[in-house]
Amino acid sequence: MAEPPRVPPEMFRFATTDRADLNTAVLYAFGEAGERLETALTVEAARERLRAVGWYAPVGEQELTATLKQLAGWGLLDVIFNHAGSFATAEEYERKNLQYSLTRRGEAAFAGVRHAMAVLASAGALQTAVLDAIADRLGELESLLRDPDPGRNRRIFASLRELEGHLDGLRDNTRQFNGELQRLLRVEGTDLTTFHEVKGATVAYLQEFVSNLEQRGDAIAAALRGVAGHGVAVLHARALDGADLPEAPGTDHVTPWLAARAARWEGLCQWFAPEEGPDHLGEPRIRRLHDVARQAIVSLLQVLDRITDSRRRSSSAAADFRTLARWFAGAPSEDDAHRLWDAAFGLGPARHAHLGHADAELIPAGVPWREAEPVEVSALLRSRGRTERMGRTGKVRDVIALRAERQERAGKERAELEAAWSALATTGATRLSQLGELDHDTFGRLLDLLGRALAERPDSTGFRRAVTSDGRVEIVLRAPEDGAVAVLRTSDGWFRGPDYLIDVRSLGLARVGGSPAYHEQAAGA
Repeated sequence: MAEPPRVPPEMFRFATTDRADLNTAVLYAFGEAGERLETALTVEAARERLRAVGWYAPVGEQELTATLKQLAGWGLLDVIFNHAGSFATAEEYERKNLQYSLTRRGEAAFAGVRHAMAVLASAGALQTAVLDAIADRLGELESLLRDPDPGRNRRIFASLRELEGHLDGLRDNTRQFNGELQRLLRVEGTDLTTFHEVKGATVAYLQEFVSNLEQRGDAIAAALRGVAGHGVAVLHARALDGADLPEAPGTDHVTPWLAARAARWEGLCQWFAPEEGPDHLGEPRIRRLHDVARQAIVSLLQVLDRITDSRRRSSSAAADFRTLARWFAGAPSEDDAHRLWDAAFGLGPARHAHLGHADAELIPAGVPWREAEPVEVSALLRSRGRTERMGRTGKVRDVIALRAERQERAGKERAELEAAWSALATTGATRLSQLGELDHDTFGRLLDLLGRALAERPDSTGFRRAVTSDGRVEIVLRAPEDGAVAVLRTSDGWFRGPDYLIDVRSLGLARVGGSPAYHEQAAGA
């Protein structure tokens, strides 16, 4: 098992001192100079660069010199002497001879700070365009590998790096979006309207991403197998030839470069086409991402249902407990708090309320307890929760028949539900008037689906999409453009309403709303 990398202890110490802001600004100044191909800066040049990166606070020469020396002490800056310069005076020699430049550790620290700030400022996303770009780059590589011309090696190198960049973007965005999604599932918003809109928009976003996700994953897996058919080693060898790595005596750039390419290719295969074996996971990560997205849709819909139910009620248990907590906090004394507890819950340590007098007929029913004759209470009632009266041990109830009855009833209800969904399932866009006569239960399921769809906002094409609370069945609905009216007949009567264009299908199948066939039927309806 590989050990986690060890970060040098001095690399990020500059961000934890009292002058952390100035230290960070100095690193940004050197990073800005590096982008302009200025490898070394004097103290005066560093001060000018500070203003360029947004540091306008006055900095004395001694303070800036001390900061540069401290960064050099942590190994982030390197001190060099400008022996090629010409100086008029000894003072000028002292000020301009010393120059500072970023070390490898300093460049790494600067890159780490920039990456951390970029992650904090960015938002994760599930972008199907990245999946399409990965498939396009793999198709281009497969086409280039069929041509043995060495002049194609530069393009192979560029396409391979673009492919790796798309993979890194997919992994980073997916990881960040999944973290934000889990935080969204845990958060409880104070503004219910905004909270409802955010989660509703997230559900629509996830449904749009899940659409045709399996087809995209299968297309990428097929493209991977096409490239692997030419040989991954051949791909990397030709990309290495097109990379034009520098040749330095005593330095091996080829081996780590090839190792990095092999690791990236292995990561790409783990996402879309993992190898079978004891050391490999057989399920592609893109399929696990599909499962996570569907589970999140179900969880978000359940949260939205709870929010809707809480709006319908004038009060909720949570609101009642918060009000009761405020009353307890405002109780004048502990005795008042105990009385409030007794009034709210009706609980107490006494267990003798069920006991009665030996001859209950002698005491009228309207006599208060405090005025009635006392009742003898056993000492065992408080210590052990029972009296001395002993009886036969109760028989253990046989629940086998009850369990079988419940299982039979549950199976019957499940079969009725499956039959209802099968009766409502369509093979494409269908008018309500084409459903024919429905039984009462199936008609109730249809009304529930129509209500869910009409509660959603239409998209840019005019379609409304909704799924059941278990996330298994989806309905796509659009209002009739011709104003037609449908009459549905059931065993209990008939229902009259707009002749909506609907499509009901299980989410386990391909989504019809995003297919061309659906829109062609919808346009012709």
